[in-house]
Amino acid sequence: METSLRLGGGIDADERPGIVAAWSNLTKRLQSFPPDAVELELSVKERATPSQRMVLEARIARSGRLVATSEEPDFDRALTEVRDDLIRQLSSAKNRTEPRNRRSLRETIREHE
Repeated sequence: METSLRLGGGIDADERPGIVAAWSNLTKRLQSFPPDAVELELSVKERATPSQRMVLEARIARSGRLVATSEEPDFDRALTEVRDDLIRQLSSAKNRTEPRNRRSLRETIREHE
């Protein structure tokens, strides 16, 4: 994930190691994709204000574009929110594309057993 993460506005390059460390769960989830198939961009607008808005945009080959946002004014909590939201979106996208999660296919398979 380190190589695929770009830091946009509002985030300093020296914050990268802390962000990567805090996102170990996301890193594990992204390991199922080829490294060159994942692009992440994190940005913050109006940082350290009550109207702070964090955006994590993910472009993943064959999965399209996913966007996670947080309006949490605390930077660390916002990082956690966008991480968890992106993990949820990735899991949801995976579940939609796997045949074992489609009821009609499960019922068809059971009929033939």
